[in-house]
Amino acid sequence: MTDDRRRITEEGKGHLSVRLDAWLWAARFFKTRALASEAVAGGKVELNGTRAKRAKQLRVGDRLRVRKGPFDYQLTVRQLALHRGPPGVAATLYEENPQTRVLRERLAQQLKLAPSLRYEGKGRPTKKERREIERLKGE
Repeated sequence: MTDDRRRITEEGKGHLSVRLDAWLWAARFFKTRALASEAVAGGKVELNGTRAKRAKQLRVGDRLRVRKGPFDYQLTVRQLALHRGPPGVAATLYEENPQTRVLRERLAQQLKLAPSLRYEGKGRPTKKERREIERLKGE
């Protein structure tokens, strides 16, 4: 067991619960704790089927639903962590529902293959290019 993993799991064993926003940050769902807190306050996170508050105490076995952009994660908490660790260790903190994982991966593939409607030329389009863009868009 690596030092990082040992430190995180030992810290988690000493605590029966951890703040929801801190755990989301430690599990690497959000880059900062402030973003995790904002997502919880915005209703993007449900704990055991109900909308949660930032300071709600999370316990092992709790079920989470995290909506991040177009993606929906349904998780079961396996371990608690107070500190952010490497991605490999963070992935051991939860177990994702297999059905939602398949749906999320399928959606990611569809979004990757979807054509972009944004003009990706160099700089500002000329008048002629702008008219062509408008004609293609149907405006």
